[in-house]
Amino acid sequence: MFLAASPPTASATGGHTFTRRRALGSLLALPALGLLTACGGTATAVGQRAGQSLAPLATSVPAGTTITVGDPSIRVALELSGLIKNLDGINLEFANISGGPQTTEAFRAKALDVGSVADIPPIHATWTGLDVRIIASAYRQDAVNHPLYELGIAPGAGISTLEELRGRKVAYSPGQAQGALVLRILQKAGLAQDDVKLVELPSTGDAYASALSSRQVDAAPLGGVQIKRYLAKYKADGGTTLRHGLRDDPGHLYSPATVLADPAKAAALAAYVEAWGKAQRWIEDHPKEWLEGYYIKDQGLSREDGQYLIDAAGKRDVPTSWADGIARHQETIDLLAREQKKPQLKAPDLYDSRYEAIAGTAFVAAGKGGAA
Repeated sequence: MFLAASPPTASATGGHTFTRRRALGSLLALPALGLLTACGGTATAVGQRAGQSLAPLATSVPAGTTITVGDPSIRVALELSGLIKNLDGINLEFANISGGPQTTEAFRAKALDVGSVADIPPIHATWTGLDVRIIASAYRQDAVNHPLYELGIAPGAGISTLEELRGRKVAYSPGQAQGALVLRILQKAGLAQDDVKLVELPSTGDAYASALSSRQVDAAPLGGVQIKRYLAKYKADGGTTLRHGLRDDPGHLYSPATVLADPAKAAALAAYVEAWGKAQRWIEDHPKEWLEGYYIKDQGLSREDGQYLIDAAGKRDVPTSWADGIARHQETIDLLAREQKKPQLKAPDLYDSRYEAIAGTAFVAAGKGGAA
């Protein structure tokens, strides 16, 4: 399962904050392969906004550099795999923060240096005046057949095709991935917003499942284990889910531009992105350890729910080139700008291509026995 874009897994144990501080007296040399490929070679032209020019990434991290990371699932992967030792020399702090709204709020408060989200939060952050850049991206190899979300259908709604959404109430969260997915589903079905009744609801926890079961809405995107639980609870009453047939898999690490302009933090984030890429591969290659250590022990899920999430995710794709992902991101931006009446953005401007090849190179190397 790819985690950066994953919906909440409805932990039975609730959240917790984990902080790890390590400060060494010497400099930490970053692995050469990742930095060299990120600073030149296959990387595309840096998509920085007008008036901003960032220096190449440093090849070492100054002692005492601190980065605060909102990436709870990868924190567990780094610990389980032992990859956390690759970040010795950095004061690494993990905050139990995930999702676009929480992450953006933490960025504004200068309480977070990097967060893990889908493709919508960087767009909306930019529209609200917060200058951010994506520094790592991952997807699913067979994304259409391994979607993050399925369209939950309320008991008795009788919706069996996307076209039958016409005139129905659909849950909608404008600033989140689920909201963009709804707009893309309508577009695929040949429907406009006026053809349905969009009901704005936060997509947190089991809010959408509850809205479906109470017939507050007729359809809503459900993600992760919520799909399995919704069907188990309401299938007998006529509740169903509908595959949308679209890619909904983007997952990113992103940071405020002010953080990336700090040479020390930028170098530390490069080290983190490299470890992140290796952790993605470790999760894929160690499903039993991941099931036990993350889904069961950390998230408090049942063995069945954890295995469901692993099976549903398929294989990861952590690219060394962002070209295809940026092109898809531009299509999403164009749709949102049109449907939400927002300013047009250029997708490359949301990416810091100094980091382009780091995660993908690390992912490939880890698959060849170089995980540690």
